Amino acid sequence: MIARLIARELRRSLAGAAWLPIAFFLLVATLIPFAVGPDAALLARIGGGAMWVAALTAALLPIDRLIEPDRAAGVLDQLALRGAAEEAVAAAKIAAHWLAFGPFLLLAAIPAALVLGLAPGQMVRAVSALAVGTPALAALAVAVAALTAGLPRAGALGGLLLLPLAIPLLIFGAAATGDARSGALLLEAAISLLIVAATPFVAGAAIRASRT
Repeated sequence: MIARLIARELRRSLAGAAWLPIAFFLLVATLIPFAVGPDAALLARIGGGAMWVAALTAALLPIDRLIEPDRAAGVLDQLALRGAAEEAVAAAKIAAHWLAFGPFLLLAAIPAALVLGLAPGQMVRAVSALAVGTPALAALAVAVAALTAGLPRAGALGGLLLLPLAIPLLIFGAAATGDARSGALLLEAAISLLIVAATPFVAGAAIRASRT
């Protein structure tokens, strides 16, 4: 059942506006050089952080479509009646959400890094940091979507919740891009693993509470 749920979520995401977060990510990354000027050294210094800011803002876009449509349509209730645990449903949604935007964002990170003037080594580290951190972004997005499902102006509220929670990913992701010897990538991997492991339980509890 969980595999079918992942496939369903993935089909729905790809058939919808899955391209929108990627387009937004590229747009934000492209606007940075216009904002700070053509100084190559400055762009290389802030490029990693700029890519992570773009990734965080792009992660905000689909929050209101991750949980609320299924809650309003009674899909979550039907899954519960069929014996699917809320935590398993949340884990399936996290996996499907990452598959819908993570690989495309990693591909988009290459032209974004070129626009920002990152050196080849910095580009590899930036893409590696995004590969490590984007599963945690997907997990946070699903957890926040579950917490705000059914609330008025849930999209804006979700943004207020998601951005502070993602600050550690931003800090260590940007640091990993700048210095390969800092150990920031390992710290980001540890934080990402902790978030991915914990958020299905948070999202599952929120889904269960939304039905009571």
